[in-house]
Amino acid sequence: MPEQRIKVLVVDDSALIRHLLTEILSSDAGIEVVGVASDPFIAREKIKRLSPDVITLDVEMPRMDGLQFLRNIMRLRPMPVVMVSSLTQAGAAVTLEALELGAVDFVAKPEVDVAEGIRAYADDLIEKVKAASIANVSRLASEVEHKKVVSKKAKKTALNFGTTDKILAIGASTGGTEAIREVLQGLPADTPGTVIVQHIPGMFSSAFAKRMDGCSEMTVCEAEDGMRVLHGHVYIAPGGKHLRVRRDGARYYCVVDETEPVNRHRPSADVLFESVAREMGKNAMCVLLTGMGKDGAAGMLAMREAGALTLAQDEASSVVWGMPGAAYQLGAVQELLPLKKIAPRLSELYHASKSSKELAVVKGH
Repeated sequence: MPEQRIKVLVVDDSALIRHLLTEILSSDAGIEVVGVASDPFIAREKIKRLSPDVITLDVEMPRMDGLQFLRNIMRLRPMPVVMVSSLTQAGAAVTLEALELGAVDFVAKPEVDVAEGIRAYADDLIEKVKAASIANVSRLASEVEHKKVVSKKAKKTALNFGTTDKILAIGASTGGTEAIREVLQGLPADTPGTVIVQHIPGMFSSAFAKRMDGCSEMTVCEAEDGMRVLHGHVYIAPGGKHLRVRRDGARYYCVVDETEPVNRHRPSADVLFESVAREMGKNAMCVLLTGMGKDGAAGMLAMREAGALTLAQDEASSVVWGMPGAAYQLGAVQELLPLKKIAPRLSELYHASKSSKELAVVKGH
């Protein structure tokens, strides 16, 4: 019996984009484009009639914008949605909002030479549609329903925190922007210096860092080469560039470069984790969150073997249990936890190790 194909509905106001997306997706034997729609009202009727497994949805739509349609979908009939958004600063902000509202992932649409630009993303689009088809959408819908609005916290009164004594390294991909938000919101201002890889295009990482800065007690920024890693600060890898950590005496610095992709990704969680394992050893903590593929699994194993504490998101709370699942299968994970328990556990582990260190100093005297 042949394997059932993934049914996709393409929703976009541009006839050219509808044609291109249909052509690309139909080229894969595992995908069937069952329909197209030029606006959300037509899409709504086709969803009822065709019952697609995945929707690709344009952000800018006539009669009802893509974000409002996405809100309606997640409220009335939660299903996997992959956003198609422009590679602009404004497009980045809207796309991040779409992910917050429950979209599984997004594909960037170039502003010029759209036809060739989208064809260049063909493999990425197919992979993301396939991942979306098995995504844990019920979890996304639940998070949207119960999401708390967190205002910018008064945290910037003491920015000059000293050198971090530990480093927390986090990796994520599909579903990761909101998983990272959940973790950062739950961490206190005295958290060790934190370095993060989220698979994201270059135009989006700066907007993502600013968004995270607005909901965290720590100071969050996009990492730059040579930045010193400080206590109470978070450094997010720029899209399209690797992030590593380098030690110089008792200080730690960000290394940002454009060396070759690893696991087809730049930034890569493996690249970050392996540098932290090498430079920090047991003075590190590592978390691998939701995401497709296996990036970060080998790096997390290196961190565990170096003596670091390693946590991963469990399958039930992950949008896609690819990366954390791969790490778990490798034996790299010490603790597998629901997303909501990761931040409290990190704080507990850090403060327990801090107390032990202080106690050892007292006993030494």
